[in-house]
Amino acid sequence: MPNVVDAIVLCGGAGLRLKSVTGDAPKSLAFIGSRPFLEILLRQLRRHGFDRVILAVGYQKELIRSQFGDGAHGLKIGYSSESTPLGTGGALRNSLSLMESNCALIMNGDSYTDADLRLFSIGHQNTNADVSVLVVPADGRTDCGLVSVDSEGRVLGFREKQSASGMQYVNAGIYMASKQILGEIPTDTQVSLEAELFPRWLGEGKHLRAFHYSGQCIDIGTPDRYRDAQATMANRELGGTSAEGERETV
Repeated sequence: MPNVVDAIVLCGGAGLRLKSVTGDAPKSLAFIGSRPFLEILLRQLRRHGFDRVILAVGYQKELIRSQFGDGAHGLKIGYSSESTPLGTGGALRNSLSLMESNCALIMNGDSYTDADLRLFSIGHQNTNADVSVLVVPADGRTDCGLVSVDSEGRVLGFREKQSASGMQYVNAGIYMASKQILGEIPTDTQVSLEAELFPRWLGEGKHLRAFHYSGQCIDIGTPDRYRDAQATMANRELGGTSAEGERETV
C-alpha cells in the first residue's frame, strides 16, 4: 500500500434482531462454522496486508476483548470503547484518537465481501476522494442500503430510486475515509454514517467515490441472513483474494 493504513471495524451494536441466534453475545462473535464472524474479518485484513486494526466496541465489549486481546491473527489490535450507543458515525469519531494513519479502511462488523481490500485502499489513495465506498451489484435486492452512482464513479446518493442519471448498487459496508473528514463528525453524538453523514457530506459538495466489486456482500444482520451466511461461508476456506471484477469506477 502507498501508505500504512489503519483499519477500523465497527462491532459495537447489540444485534437485537439476531438475539434468537446469539443470545447475549455480540453479533460480531456469532459463529460461522468454527470461527467467530469477526475472526473471519480480521483474517481477511491480515491477508490483504493490514497490520493494525481498531475495534470500535460497545455492547458486551469485554467478550470481544477477551477473545482477541491486544493482538491476534498477525494484527495489532486497539479498542475504541463507547459507554452509550453512538451509531456508526459516532463510533468512528470515538476511534479517531487511536488512528495513526491519515486515512482508514472502515468495515461493518456484521458483513463480509471477498474483495481485495489492499487494492481498494490503493485505489482510494490514488484519487482525491474524501470517502470511497465499496459497492456490489444490486441483483434486484431491496432489503439493503442502495447507492446511486454516475458513469464516472461519483456517488450521487444513498437509498434513492434508480433514475436515468444514476445506476443502483448495494452498499457493501466497506469504506475508505480521511482522518480529516472523520474529524468533522461531532464528538459524543449518536449519528449514523450511512443515513446522516454520507447524505450531509454529499450536500456539502464532498467527493464520495464508488469502487465496484462484482461479487456479493454477505451479512448476518437477521436470523435468515445468518442462516444464509452459514450455508454460503461455513464449508469453504476464506483464503483467497478476489481482485478480478473490482475496478475504480462503475
